[in-house]
Amino acid sequence: MASIQSYLVRGTLHLAKGVVIARKQHSEIGNLRRSFERATRNLPMPGNVEVLHFKMNHIGAAWFTPSLGNSQRAMLFLHGGGYATGSINTAKSLVAKLAVETGINILAINYRLAPEQPFPAALEDAVAAYEYLLQQDYLPQNISIAGSSAGGGLVLATLLYLKDNNLPMPAAAVCLSPWTDLTGSGSSLKTNVVKDPVLIARFMPQWAARYATNQPLSHPYISPLFGNLQGLPPLLLQVGTHEILLDDSVRFAETARNHGVDVTLEVWQNMMHGWQLHWVYMPEAGHAIANITRFLHRHLQEPDLS
Repeated sequence: MASIQSYLVRGTLHLAKGVVIARKQHSEIGNLRRSFERATRNLPMPGNVEVLHFKMNHIGAAWFTPSLGNSQRAMLFLHGGGYATGSINTAKSLVAKLAVETGINILAINYRLAPEQPFPAALEDAVAAYEYLLQQDYLPQNISIAGSSAGGGLVLATLLYLKDNNLPMPAAAVCLSPWTDLTGSGSSLKTNVVKDPVLIARFMPQWAARYATNQPLSHPYISPLFGNLQGLPPLLLQVGTHEILLDDSVRFAETARNHGVDVTLEVWQNMMHGWQLHWVYMPEAGHAIANITRFLHRHLQEPDLS
Protein backbone atom coordinates (compact mmCIF):
# COMPACT_ATOMS: atom_id res chain seq x y z
CA MET A 1 0.00 0.00 0.00
CA ALA A 2 1.29 3.45 -0.91
CA SER A 3 2.13 5.80 1.93
CA ILE A 4 -0.02 8.78 2.90
CA GLN A 5 2.94 10.99 2.01
CA SER A 6 2.95 9.65 -1.55
CA TYR A 7 -0.74 10.48 -1.96
CA LEU A 8 -0.08 14.04 -0.79
CA VAL A 9 2.86 14.47 -3.16
CA ARG A 10 0.89 12.98 -6.04
CA GLY A 11 -2.04 15.30 -5.37
CA THR A 12 0.23 18.33 -5.34
CA LEU A 13 1.79 17.26 -8.62
CA HIS A 14 -1.63 16.77 -10.23
CA LEU A 15 -2.54 20.34 -9.28
CA ALA A 16 0.73 21.67 -10.69
CA LYS A 17 0.18 19.73 -13.91
CA GLY A 18 -3.27 21.27 -14.25
CA VAL A 19 -1.81 24.76 -13.90
CA VAL A 20 0.77 24.06 -16.61
CA ILE A 21 -1.95 22.90 -19.00
CA ALA A 22 -4.31 25.79 -18.16
CA ARG A 23 -1.62 28.40 -18.67
CA LYS A 24 -0.33 26.67 -21.81
CA GLN A 25 3.17 26.77 -20.32
CA HIS A 26 4.00 23.49 -22.04
CA SER A 27 4.50 25.20 -25.40
CA GLU A 28 7.31 27.62 -24.57
CA ILE A 29 10.68 26.10 -23.74
CA GLY A 30 11.97 29.10 -21.82
CA ASN A 31 8.96 29.02 -19.48
CA LEU A 32 9.30 25.29 -18.98
CA ARG A 33 12.98 25.56 -18.12
CA ARG A 34 12.38 28.36 -15.62
CA SER A 35 9.45 26.51 -14.05
CA PHE A 36 11.49 23.32 -13.64
CA GLU A 37 14.34 25.24 -12.01
CA ARG A 38 11.93 27.02 -9.63
CA ALA A 39 10.11 23.82 -8.72
CA THR A 40 13.33 22.06 -7.69
CA ARG A 41 15.26 25.04 -6.31
CA ASN A 42 14.36 24.47 -2.66
CA LEU A 43 14.49 20.69 -2.53
CA PRO A 44 16.58 19.69 0.49
CA MET A 45 20.18 18.61 0.28
CA PRO A 46 21.64 15.92 2.54
CA GLY A 47 24.63 16.67 4.69
CA ASN A 48 28.05 15.11 4.29
CA VAL A 49 28.43 15.82 0.57
CA GLU A 50 30.59 18.39 -1.19
CA VAL A 51 29.46 19.85 -4.52
CA LEU A 52 32.14 21.29 -6.81
CA HIS A 53 31.05 22.95 -10.06
CA PHE A 54 33.50 23.18 -12.95
CA LYS A 55 33.73 23.30 -16.74
CA MET A 56 34.32 20.06 -18.62
CA ASN A 57 35.30 21.15 -22.10
CA HIS A 58 32.30 23.20 -23.32
CA ILE A 59 29.71 22.06 -20.77
CA GLY A 60 29.01 22.64 -17.11
CA ALA A 61 29.71 19.78 -14.71
CA ALA A 62 29.73 19.12 -10.99
CA TRP A 63 31.31 16.57 -8.68
CA PHE A 64 29.18 15.34 -5.79
CA THR A 65 31.66 13.86 -3.30
CA PRO A 66 30.42 12.18 -0.11
CA SER A 67 32.51 12.70 3.00
CA LEU A 68 32.27 8.98 3.77
CA GLY A 69 32.84 7.12 0.54
CA ASN A 70 35.17 5.22 -1.73
CA SER A 71 37.26 7.48 -3.93
CA GLN A 72 37.90 4.63 -6.38
CA ARG A 73 34.26 4.47 -7.51
CA ALA A 74 32.51 6.97 -9.76
CA MET A 75 29.08 7.44 -11.31
CA LEU A 76 28.02 9.56 -14.26
CA PHE A 77 24.52 10.97 -13.68
CA LEU A 78 22.36 12.31 -16.53
CA HIS A 79 19.41 14.49 -15.51
CA GLY A 80 15.89 14.28 -16.93
CA GLY A 81 13.82 16.92 -18.66
CA GLY A 82 12.72 15.65 -22.06
CA TYR A 83 16.10 16.48 -23.65
CA ALA A 84 15.00 20.15 -23.61
CA THR A 85 14.87 21.16 -19.93
CA GLY A 86 16.62 20.24 -16.69
CA SER A 87 20.11 20.71 -15.36
CA ILE A 88 22.50 19.75 -12.61
CA ASN A 89 20.48 22.04 -10.36
CA THR A 90 17.15 20.30 -11.00
CA ALA A 91 18.72 16.94 -10.13
CA LYS A 92 21.10 18.00 -7.37
CA SER A 93 18.94 16.89 -4.43
CA LEU A 94 18.65 13.34 -5.78
CA VAL A 95 22.27 13.20 -6.95
CA ALA A 96 23.55 14.35 -3.57
CA LYS A 97 21.38 11.77 -1.80
CA LEU A 98 22.66 9.02 -4.10
CA ALA A 99 26.26 10.08 -3.41
CA VAL A 100 25.74 9.93 0.35
CA GLU A 101 23.88 6.60 0.34
CA THR A 102 26.11 4.79 -2.16
CA GLY A 103 29.41 6.34 -1.08
CA ILE A 104 30.22 6.93 -4.76
CA ASN A 105 31.68 10.09 -6.29
CA ILE A 106 29.11 11.31 -8.80
CA LEU A 107 29.78 13.43 -11.87
CA ALA A 108 26.69 15.27 -13.14
CA ILE A 109 26.69 17.28 -16.36
CA ASN A 110 24.66 19.94 -18.13
CA TYR A 111 24.51 18.18 -21.47
CA ARG A 112 23.38 20.33 -24.39
CA LEU A 113 19.63 20.66 -24.83
CA ALA A 114 17.18 20.72 -27.72
CA PRO A 115 15.92 22.56 -29.66
CA GLU A 116 19.07 24.69 -29.74
CA GLN A 117 21.30 21.60 -29.75
CA PRO A 118 19.27 18.54 -30.83
CA PHE A 119 20.44 14.95 -31.26
CA PRO A 120 23.25 13.89 -31.18
CA ALA A 121 24.55 16.72 -28.95
CA ALA A 122 23.36 15.20 -25.65
CA LEU A 123 24.79 11.81 -26.57
CA GLU A 124 28.12 13.35 -27.54
CA ASP A 125 28.31 15.12 -24.18
CA ALA A 126 27.40 11.97 -22.24
CA VAL A 127 30.08 9.95 -24.03
CA ALA A 128 32.62 12.72 -23.45
CA ALA A 129 31.78 12.75 -19.74
CA TYR A 130 32.25 8.98 -19.51
CA GLU A 131 35.60 9.27 -21.29
CA TYR A 132 36.52 12.03 -18.84
CA LEU A 133 36.02 9.56 -15.97
CA LEU A 134 38.34 7.11 -17.68
CA GLN A 135 40.90 9.89 -18.13
CA GLN A 136 40.68 10.57 -14.39
CA ASP A 137 41.96 7.01 -13.85
CA TYR A 138 38.64 5.49 -12.80
CA LEU A 139 38.54 1.86 -13.92
CA PRO A 140 35.50 0.73 -15.95
CA GLN A 141 34.73 -1.91 -13.33
CA ASN A 142 34.42 0.92 -10.77
CA ILE A 143 32.15 3.12 -12.90
CA SER A 144 28.36 3.19 -13.15
CA ILE A 145 26.03 5.38 -15.20
CA ALA A 146 22.62 6.52 -13.97
CA GLY A 147 19.87 8.82 -15.17
CA SER A 148 16.21 9.68 -14.87
CA SER A 149 13.50 9.97 -17.52
CA ALA A 150 15.14 11.31 -20.71
CA GLY A 151 18.43 11.01 -18.83
CA GLY A 152 17.67 7.33 -18.31
CA GLY A 153 17.14 6.90 -22.03
CA LEU A 154 20.39 8.78 -22.62
CA VAL A 155 22.15 6.33 -20.30
CA LEU A 156 21.03 3.45 -22.51
CA ALA A 157 21.93 5.28 -25.71
CA THR A 158 25.38 5.95 -24.26
CA LEU A 159 25.83 2.26 -23.50
CA LEU A 160 24.86 1.36 -27.07
CA TYR A 161 27.35 3.89 -28.42
CA LEU A 162 30.13 2.56 -26.19
CA LYS A 163 29.41 -0.99 -27.32
CA ASP A 164 29.21 -0.10 -31.00
CA ASN A 165 32.54 1.73 -30.81
CA ASN A 166 34.35 -0.96 -28.79
CA LEU A 167 34.85 1.33 -25.79
CA PRO A 168 35.11 -0.15 -22.28
CA MET A 169 31.74 -0.69 -20.64
CA PRO A 170 30.88 0.53 -17.14
CA ALA A 171 30.16 -2.08 -14.50
CA ALA A 172 26.45 -1.29 -14.22
CA ALA A 173 23.74 1.22 -15.07
CA VAL A 174 20.65 2.54 -13.28
CA CYS A 175 17.67 3.98 -15.16
CA LEU A 176 14.82 5.71 -13.32
CA SER A 177 11.70 5.68 -15.51
CA PRO A 178 13.77 5.88 -18.71
CA TRP A 179 12.29 7.24 -21.92
CA THR A 180 13.29 4.40 -24.21
CA ASP A 181 10.75 4.72 -27.04
CA LEU A 182 10.35 8.16 -28.60
CA THR A 183 8.05 6.70 -31.27
CA GLY A 184 5.37 6.51 -28.58
CA SER A 185 4.25 2.95 -29.27
CA GLY A 186 3.75 1.91 -25.63
CA SER A 187 0.17 1.32 -24.48
CA SER A 188 0.71 3.06 -21.12
CA LEU A 189 0.85 6.37 -23.01
CA LYS A 190 -2.91 5.89 -23.32
CA THR A 191 -3.87 3.80 -20.30
CA ASN A 192 -2.05 5.97 -17.73
CA VAL A 193 -2.95 9.42 -19.07
CA VAL A 194 -5.17 10.25 -16.09
CA LYS A 195 -3.01 8.52 -13.48
CA ASP A 196 0.27 10.26 -14.36
CA PRO A 197 0.57 13.51 -12.35
CA VAL A 198 3.78 14.66 -14.02
CA LEU A 199 3.97 13.96 -17.76
CA ILE A 200 1.40 15.07 -20.36
CA ALA A 201 0.97 12.31 -22.93
CA ARG A 202 -0.36 14.38 -25.81
CA PHE A 203 2.72 16.59 -25.79
CA MET A 204 5.27 13.76 -25.85
CA PRO A 205 5.45 13.70 -29.68
CA GLN A 206 6.47 17.37 -29.65
CA TRP A 207 9.26 16.66 -27.20
CA ALA A 208 10.43 13.69 -29.26
CA ALA A 209 10.45 15.66 -32.52
CA ARG A 210 12.24 18.56 -30.87
CA TYR A 211 15.10 16.24 -29.89
CA ALA A 212 15.30 14.02 -32.97
CA THR A 213 14.76 16.80 -35.58
CA ASN A 214 15.15 15.05 -38.96
CA GLN A 215 16.45 11.74 -37.59
CA PRO A 216 14.14 8.69 -37.37
CA LEU A 217 12.54 8.42 -33.93
CA SER A 218 13.32 4.69 -34.05
CA HIS A 219 17.08 5.31 -34.28
CA PRO A 220 18.59 3.18 -31.47
CA TYR A 221 20.55 6.15 -30.09
CA ILE A 222 17.24 8.06 -29.84
CA SER A 223 14.97 5.15 -28.86
CA PRO A 224 17.22 2.51 -27.25
CA LEU A 225 14.30 0.07 -27.16
CA PHE A 226 15.00 -0.65 -30.83
CA GLY A 227 18.73 -1.23 -30.47
CA ASN A 228 20.76 -4.42 -30.35
CA LEU A 229 21.05 -4.71 -26.58
CA GLN A 230 23.33 -7.73 -26.47
CA GLY A 231 26.48 -7.02 -24.47
CA LEU A 232 25.11 -4.30 -22.21
CA PRO A 233 26.18 -4.36 -18.53
CA PRO A 234 23.83 -5.24 -15.66
CA LEU A 235 20.88 -2.84 -15.54
CA LEU A 236 18.48 -1.70 -12.82
CA LEU A 237 15.24 -0.11 -14.03
CA GLN A 238 12.75 1.48 -11.63
CA VAL A 239 9.32 2.67 -12.78
CA GLY A 240 5.92 3.39 -11.22
CA THR A 241 2.54 1.98 -12.21
CA HIS A 242 1.13 5.53 -12.49
CA GLU A 243 3.45 6.58 -15.31
CA ILE A 244 2.76 7.00 -18.99
CA LEU A 245 6.33 5.73 -19.49
CA LEU A 246 5.61 2.46 -17.66
CA ASP A 247 5.79 0.44 -20.87
CA ASP A 248 9.09 2.09 -21.82
CA SER A 249 10.70 0.27 -18.91
CA VAL A 250 8.71 -2.97 -19.05
CA ARG A 251 9.27 -3.48 -22.78
CA PHE A 252 12.92 -2.49 -22.61
CA ALA A 253 13.57 -4.93 -19.76
CA GLU A 254 11.89 -7.75 -21.70
CA THR A 255 13.88 -6.98 -24.85
CA ALA A 256 17.13 -6.72 -22.92
CA ARG A 257 16.54 -10.08 -21.23
CA ASN A 258 15.86 -11.64 -24.62
CA HIS A 259 19.27 -10.28 -25.68
CA GLY A 260 20.98 -11.90 -22.69
CA VAL A 261 21.33 -8.79 -20.53
CA ASP A 262 21.22 -9.05 -16.73
CA VAL A 263 18.22 -6.81 -15.99
CA THR A 264 16.53 -6.02 -12.69
CA LEU A 265 13.12 -4.42 -13.29
CA GLU A 266 11.31 -2.88 -10.32
CA VAL A 267 7.70 -1.84 -10.94
CA TRP A 268 6.53 0.21 -7.96
CA GLN A 269 2.81 0.18 -7.24
CA ASN A 270 1.04 3.58 -7.25
CA MET A 271 4.29 5.49 -7.80
CA MET A 272 4.58 8.49 -10.09
CA HIS A 273 7.29 9.72 -12.44
CA GLY A 274 10.39 10.79 -10.53
CA TRP A 275 9.22 9.73 -7.08
CA GLN A 276 12.83 9.09 -6.01
CA LEU A 277 13.36 12.86 -6.05
CA HIS A 278 11.01 13.18 -3.05
CA TRP A 279 13.25 11.24 -0.66
CA VAL A 280 12.62 13.61 2.25
CA TYR A 281 8.84 13.22 2.13
CA MET A 282 8.12 9.75 0.76
CA PRO A 283 9.34 6.51 2.36
CA GLU A 284 9.03 4.82 -1.05
CA ALA A 285 11.73 7.13 -2.38
CA GLY A 286 14.10 6.13 0.39
CA HIS A 287 13.40 2.46 -0.24
CA ALA A 288 14.06 2.90 -3.97
CA ILE A 289 17.38 4.62 -3.29
CA ALA A 290 18.32 1.82 -0.89
CA ASN A 291 17.67 -0.69 -3.68
CA ILE A 292 19.89 1.32 -6.02
CA THR A 293 22.64 1.27 -3.40
CA ARG A 294 22.43 -2.51 -2.99
CA PHE A 295 22.43 -3.03 -6.76
CA LEU A 296 25.55 -0.91 -7.26
CA HIS A 297 27.43 -2.48 -4.37
CA ARG A 298 26.63 -5.88 -5.84
CA HIS A 299 28.00 -5.08 -9.30
CA LEU A 300 30.87 -2.65 -8.75
CA GLN A 301 34.32 -4.01 -7.99
CA GLU A 302 35.29 -4.18 -4.35
CA PRO A 303 37.58 -1.28 -3.41
CA ASP A 304 41.30 -1.88 -3.12
CA LEU A 305 42.08 -1.07 0.50
CA SER A 306 45.78 -1.88 0.30
